[in-house]
Amino acid sequence: MLRKFACGAGALGASLLAASAAWAQEAAEAAAPVANPGNNAWMMTATVLVMMMILPGLALFYGGLTRSKNMLSTMTQVGATAALAMLVWIMWGYSLAFGPTAIEGFLGQFFSTGSYFLSSVTPETTAATFSDEVISEYVFVSFQMTFAAITAALVLGATAERMKFSATMLFTIIWLTIVYFPIAHMVWAGGGLLFDMGALDFAGGTVVHINAGVSGLVLAFMLGKRKGYPSEPMPPHSLTLTMVGTGLLWVGWFGFNAGSELEADGFAGLAMINTFVATAAGGLAWMVIEKLVGHKGSALGFCSGIIAGLVAVTPAAGNSGPFGAVLLGIAASAVCYFAVSVLKPRLGYDDSLDAFGIHGLGGIVGAVGTGFVNTLFNGPGNGSAGSMMEQVGIQIVAVLVAIVWATVGTLIAGTIVKLTIGLRVSEDTEESGLDISEHGERAYN
Repeated sequence: MLRKFACGAGALGASLLAASAAWAQEAAEAAAPVANPGNNAWMMTATVLVMMMILPGLALFYGGLTRSKNMLSTMTQVGATAALAMLVWIMWGYSLAFGPTAIEGFLGQFFSTGSYFLSSVTPETTAATFSDEVISEYVFVSFQMTFAAITAALVLGATAERMKFSATMLFTIIWLTIVYFPIAHMVWAGGGLLFDMGALDFAGGTVVHINAGVSGLVLAFMLGKRKGYPSEPMPPHSLTLTMVGTGLLWVGWFGFNAGSELEADGFAGLAMINTFVATAAGGLAWMVIEKLVGHKGSALGFCSGIIAGLVAVTPAAGNSGPFGAVLLGIAASAVCYFAVSVLKPRLGYDDSLDAFGIHGLGGIVGAVGTGFVNTLFNGPGNGSAGSMMEQVGIQIVAVLVAIVWATVGTLIAGTIVKLTIGLRVSEDTEESGLDISEHGERAYN
């Protein structure tokens, strides 16, 4: 009887333990974060908008600026580079930039690890936003993937019309791995060098624009000038297509900037209006400057100013009031106009489509300027003059780190490609145009 009672008591205890474990599991599942449907929907939309910036936006913008014999090759390089970047991102890029496992010590400031080939990402896993809300991790992976893709494609503006397609592909793999992923981690990931320092980069002033612009300039020097540059005129063959590309870039940039809030909230709204007004100011300012120096306000100038304004407001999109964003757009237009019309001819470098002149220098203006406008002109920082100057100092450090890292990394990547398969097409290929020589097609028959 005692044995029977003991057995019964044991069975009862086991049942209670099993029930308790089941209850605990149910409670844990109930407490697991669930993606906010509204934020998730907005971030999926923002991701698609950034994709539109690449194809067709950037492809048309860059393609229209080249000579007609290089139109298709330019668009193909933009599209293929972006596609390759997407595959590299899911294989190891996401892990190095935002992986779930922090690396202890010094290296952890530059890389993370874990989740190679997205091994730990499922439809149930989530990514944190800036509040208590979460979004689907797949959505976050996709959003950041488009940033990697467009940054790699932006570099090509400095190398257009003379870099081999095969070299572009190999360079993209190496450059993303040793330049883009570490800078993305440094700026945007917890534990990253510049993130922990307090650097402000809302949507990619350092990660995207300074990174791409400086890398493009270094690669342009490594390639050398286009045949006939600068003695032969090389005007854009279709400003119509460039204007169409500009419009698509501007529309897509709302996903780029407002999407970087990761939520559909008031700061996303702030980023949205800033993307309107800084861009408008940049486009008009460039045309006014053209008029002031004795030229006619041009369509090319308007498009260039639009991009300069967009680039400058990117790091400040959620870190500035609207009037501060207007001033950034004007300042970036002035600096970029000087770079394109004075600095480039004087120094003699061949930045084909002004990737450095607009993205690199515009990104520097925006990154440093963010330190000011975050406090001034009703910026959301609302700090004192002392804290403002401290933030400006942090921004300058972040800019310098990005410049040095991009320069050294691009030199390494470019040298590897140059020593293995070569960077530049032959003179005959360049003369006949990359469309027919590299791809066997023509943009126009």
